[in-house]
Amino acid sequence: MRVGIIGGGVAGLAAAYDLTAQGHYAEVFEVAPFLGGQASTFPAGSPRSDGTMGQLERGYHHLFVSDTAITELIHELGLGDKLAWLESKVGLYHSGRIWDFSTPMDLLRFKPLSLWDRFRVGLWTLRLQRAADYSKFEDITARDWLSRHMGRRAYEILFEPLLRGKFGDHYDQVSMTWLWGKVRLRVASRGKTMQKERLGYPMGSFGEVIDRLAERITRQGGDVHTSAFVSQVLIDDDNRATGLQVQLGRDTAPEQRDYDVVIATTPSYVFTRLVPPMPDDYQQMLTGVDYLSAVLLILELDRPLTAKYWINIAPDPDTDGEMPFVGIIEHTNMIDKSLYGGRHIVYISNYPDRASELYQMEPDELLDLFIPHLRKLNPAFDRSWVQNYHHHRVDGAQPIIGRNYSRRIPPHRTPVNNLYLANTTQIFPEDRGTNYSIRMGRQVAQMVIDDAH
Repeated sequence: MRVGIIGGGVAGLAAAYDLTAQGHYAEVFEVAPFLGGQASTFPAGSPRSDGTMGQLERGYHHLFVSDTAITELIHELGLGDKLAWLESKVGLYHSGRIWDFSTPMDLLRFKPLSLWDRFRVGLWTLRLQRAADYSKFEDITARDWLSRHMGRRAYEILFEPLLRGKFGDHYDQVSMTWLWGKVRLRVASRGKTMQKERLGYPMGSFGEVIDRLAERITRQGGDVHTSAFVSQVLIDDDNRATGLQVQLGRDTAPEQRDYDVVIATTPSYVFTRLVPPMPDDYQQMLTGVDYLSAVLLILELDRPLTAKYWINIAPDPDTDGEMPFVGIIEHTNMIDKSLYGGRHIVYISNYPDRASELYQMEPDELLDLFIPHLRKLNPAFDRSWVQNYHHHRVDGAQPIIGRNYSRRIPPHRTPVNNLYLANTTQIFPEDRGTNYSIRMGRQVAQMVIDDAH
């Protein structure tokens, strides 16, 4: 069987890996000049003692203890010895200071909330962690559920800044199922004792995992292309996908490639451009989900910014004012800075709409905007600490999942025969993530194989 795969992120690569391992031919087309999407890497830091450069993910990445799909794949690829599980240090910025926020005891010490509110947050967090069935949270928004159970002040201080930062103007539409999944992930990573969180990271970077995956695909008889633009899925008169119209590089002519099966891993709004209009019910599933982009400014500093790995930004409007980012991830407060020649790596993250001013800003404009607010985290911070910086935009990074979404998930099997869709809108009830994309890619590959029999 010949399978054409649109998209060289981890879902498409995982599908190609399994298909080629079982004797089928898979050909992957990625429009970017690199593989892996947000998990892709680039050289960062200063040269190490051996003259090489460290590799850093374009979007911050780590693994939770429950991320079994990717950990199993890492071991399959022979990279299990590179996977380290490290203690995480989490903080919350509020009222002019960074509060420890890694353990239940840290919550009890969080004085901006009353003792009663702290107790309610802890109690309901425990209940969320123990709730195995997400369906009870589907028909209510996170805003309404949190306000009702944890109290209005706890919602406004702890959760509304997170929702606004991740979902912008859509913050009040997000289903409680999204937050349920986040709570279960983070609590699971603390282990049975509910103490310090431990997160996983492959010490050669996620880029090494992606490179090894692509090597295995080609060794097993498949092909992987970067800078390859797919303009159309070819569909015959019998409503069957038969191939792709592709262009391998800007200077090459478009060509038609024939396949028995096509798998698309693009965002839904891209998929609709590649195929004729689908039947109304499926088309509505594709067009009914909005996406936000990820905008990341990555700083290379000559010293630490903070002592935390992850800081959620929850500013007090009265004392902190507005802050133009939702999270600070100080990568080298968990990963050894020697991997980057001694540089301290700091991600500054946002999820804006593409029409927003923040999305349109140039890297130097973003840095100028952020610097006064970084001084709120560390008053000693100075621009001279910045040795280098990098800017990445990722479109279609965060789908907005509203209430009762399970009724509107587009099936992987599309209305076109032999055409499959696998993207982040279909991961529900979990949120987007490398682990779930790998799991989905492998599941769709098996679905293709089963359907062929």
